[in-house]
Amino acid sequence: MKQYRLYIVLLCFVALASMKAQSPEGYTDFKKTIYTSTLEAGNYTTLISALKATDLDLTLDGDASFTIFAPSDRAFRKLSSEKIKHLLRPENKKELREMVTYFMVAGSLSASKILNALVRGNGIATFTSVQGKKIKASIEGIDIVLTDGQGNKAKITVADGDQCNGIIHTIDSVILPKPLSIY
Repeated sequence: MKQYRLYIVLLCFVALASMKAQSPEGYTDFKKTIYTSTLEAGNYTTLISALKATDLDLTLDGDASFTIFAPSDRAFRKLSSEKIKHLLRPENKKELREMVTYFMVAGSLSASKILNALVRGNGIATFTSVQGKKIKASIEGIDIVLTDGQGNKAKITVADGDQCNGIIHTIDSVILPKPLSIY
């Protein structure tokens, strides 16, 4: 058991170093909010549209602290364009809000805190989203992987974008609180 924990700790440190090494110059900006940073980054246009459509742009531009597992535009392209168009329609605001709040956790959850939780949980950790459902985290190789209730997985590709009101972790796929209503 002790050897397993040591192995997990070593993997966690390698994973953290790898994710931080991928972080683009200027990603951390303690003067900007999560919303402003994602807007200015240029690779979250679908997420920005979803935040605006659900009025969560105001929440992530405020003082409350959040962690957001932010799907990049590349991650959203894994969904069909019909699903995205469906979600962005005004009549689907509730479903879209459920999805976007599933990407959010209250408070600042740095990669090192996630890794500490993984070590304490022998390689598995769970976090409660603002939406109310659990997100499972695990280690696969040197990557922190998030898994939703349907088994969809997303890898954290860029960690610890520290902002004045929380943290942004970029993920490579969209995780969902429940299956989308359109197929």
